Amino acid sequence: MTTTARTAVIHEHGGPDVFRIEDRPVGDPGKGEIRIRHAACGLNFIDVYQRSGLYPMQLPQALGMEASGTVEAVGEGVTHLKVGDRAAYAAQPPGAYTEARVMPAAQVCPLPDGISFDEGAAMMLKGLTVQYLFHRTTPLKRGDTVLFHAAAGGVGLIACQWARSEGITLIGTAGTDEKCQLALDHGASHCINYRTQDWAAEVKALTGGAGVDVVMDAVGADTFDGSLNSLKPLGMMISFGNASGPVPPFNLGILGPKGSLKITRPTLFTHISDHAACQDMAQMLFAKVVSGDVKIRIDQRFPLVDVAEAHRTLEARETTGSTILTL
Repeated sequence: MTTTARTAVIHEHGGPDVFRIEDRPVGDPGKGEIRIRHAACGLNFIDVYQRSGLYPMQLPQALGMEASGTVEAVGEGVTHLKVGDRAAYAAQPPGAYTEARVMPAAQVCPLPDGISFDEGAAMMLKGLTVQYLFHRTTPLKRGDTVLFHAAAGGVGLIACQWARSEGITLIGTAGTDEKCQLALDHGASHCINYRTQDWAAEVKALTGGAGVDVVMDAVGADTFDGSLNSLKPLGMMISFGNASGPVPPFNLGILGPKGSLKITRPTLFTHISDHAACQDMAQMLFAKVVSGDVKIRIDQRFPLVDVAEAHRTLEARETTGSTILTL
């Protein structure tokens, strides 16, 4: 069976105006694949990096890395999903900005009934990112202190709640007093307005001069040096995004004098590449949401045809919480 699905596609890298809405054919799933009819899809900064060419791709290409919906067909060898199942995913390859698609099944997860399709679309990439930051990157225990940049964003608000549920002190940064209050309301112990305060000095003051155990930084170029200076000796710098641009090359030798610091540049897709690991991570995320420890906040909704405007809003840092595209 072949049908068509409205899909947001780019034929060249560039600004938000490069998007084209096209009808694309959707066939039947092959071995290890499913066909899913989307209810909503999520918006993330990786989509911006791919669109702009920071992360180059072969073109033309549909964008989008997470979505939720209903399984319409199941290919040979797929045992964890069946036709009619509610499901959600964060996965490669891109292609979630569409009404329906055929895709590998390994990273598609059964969605509990207690989680809406909108929440499922808004939470998978961001929530699984928080899961690996707190549980798979470096040991963290109750009482540890984390510095988290962009604490009022989609990943940040999940991280604030996750930290609170794990007994971890989270110091956030955000660009307005309102965003700082949002982070505090969601579980941050402190939040610093980076536009009006010297955030690195403030972090040192809040930790009695000691610094934090871990920095979780998706901002990139603008915050890199200050983040290193905010760590205590033997601390871990997790650089997991580039919202302000990529971190420029730096001298690895500076990590020694700064306190034998550690640094890593992970991606979610390494962590979820194994089917069993991905499903286990999702189960922990779903449990946090179903229990109420983590609430998924969706502050922006755009119809698929307005995907360019959604990207403009995200890039201008005018968003809070999660953003979804509705179908």
